[in-house]
Amino acid sequence: MKKHMYYALRCNVARHLTGESYRLFSLRLADSPLLQWFTHTPSFEGVRPPSKSRLERYDKIFDVEDVQSAIRGLLGTVFQAQGAETLLGREEAVSVRNIFADCTCVKANIHFPVDWVLLRDAARTLIAAIRLIRAQGLKHRMPEPAGLLKEMNRLCLRMTHSRRRPDSRAFRKAALREMKKLARVMESHATRYRDLLMKNWPQTDWSEAETQLVLDRMQRVLSQLPAAIRQAHERIIGERPVANADKILSLYEEHVHVLVRGKAGAEVEFGNGLFLAEQEDGLIVDWAFFKDQPKADSTLVKASLCRITQQYGPIGAYCTDRGFDSRANADLLEAEQVFNAICPKNPERLKEQTEEPRFMKLQTRRGQTEARIAIFKNAFLGRPMRSKGFGHRHNTVAWCVLTHNLWVLARMAEVQEEQRKAA
Repeated sequence: MKKHMYYALRCNVARHLTGESYRLFSLRLADSPLLQWFTHTPSFEGVRPPSKSRLERYDKIFDVEDVQSAIRGLLGTVFQAQGAETLLGREEAVSVRNIFADCTCVKANIHFPVDWVLLRDAARTLIAAIRLIRAQGLKHRMPEPAGLLKEMNRLCLRMTHSRRRPDSRAFRKAALREMKKLARVMESHATRYRDLLMKNWPQTDWSEAETQLVLDRMQRVLSQLPAAIRQAHERIIGERPVANADKILSLYEEHVHVLVRGKAGAEVEFGNGLFLAEQEDGLIVDWAFFKDQPKADSTLVKASLCRITQQYGPIGAYCTDRGFDSRANADLLEAEQVFNAICPKNPERLKEQTEEPRFMKLQTRRGQTEARIAIFKNAFLGRPMRSKGFGHRHNTVAWCVLTHNLWVLARMAEVQEEQRKAA
């Protein structure tokens, strides 16, 4: 078991560093002597590098807490002079004096959540499951499944092209009424086939685990389909808004939220909130991935400050954008004797702060935090992140933080070595 955990650690770091999928990384690992050397999986007759299935098991062999413990241990080492000399070849420890924090959105791997498209998604999943069950010899009286799916696709085309018509509103409502009727027909057939499979699954060629997989897939959609129909009715036919907390954004991804951040390229994003805090060399020292709708940025400072000071000791300055500014945070930083470099919302106070050289220096450095977040999201998490389910996404974020910090430390060691040679 220890041997597999050793291989898993190295394979996970290498895979997240390259940004490859399980399948592509397995192919690269079989072809690259460098990756084989790093992961300690040499390829010779009788020994093969890990397959894509084994790489997936490696990805899930550690819990988030285990990865977080590895991150804290790594950073705790480089924040000490002895550890910095061992890992980086420098006499002084890496500084954790100045902290720069910001929030972002990790987009979920879903299509744009159009209400009536959810009905199409449900139809495709249920019809696919019905076909699998019928192929096993369990049949119930119903129309040809392909015909039902064809009819749903025809209605989707009507909805797509309805905006070009002068009577588009009435046309869309009429098309949605037909889609609702057809979706309920598919729901009734799928429910009967689900019950038929539950009762007679020993007659099929499936194992109990394979049967449960199909049942879970059907039940996940069947449990959400009435709410998806009601949501589409409210928004298209009733022309009434639906609260973000009550919206179904995807039938397959839970814990995905509407995040209105007002960015130039994305006014509204769909995913989960992510908080990152780095020190001045670019090492991520604190992070939080939110399962629920993230709270206001100003509420995150206290918990972040507490985690950093407990794990790495006192800090000198805390710098963020104006979204984190609040009177409570100002009092907290003053009480902890931490320099308040949070950009104030009050214009008069901001004008006063710009006269402070230390404040302006830290705010100038904070611009690099935006780039750090872009690197972390695009180069490490992926666009989009492939992991499914919040638990797996959370685990991926933790692995990417560890991989990112190892990458930054490697670059720091390389610079230190170049400086030593130049001297």
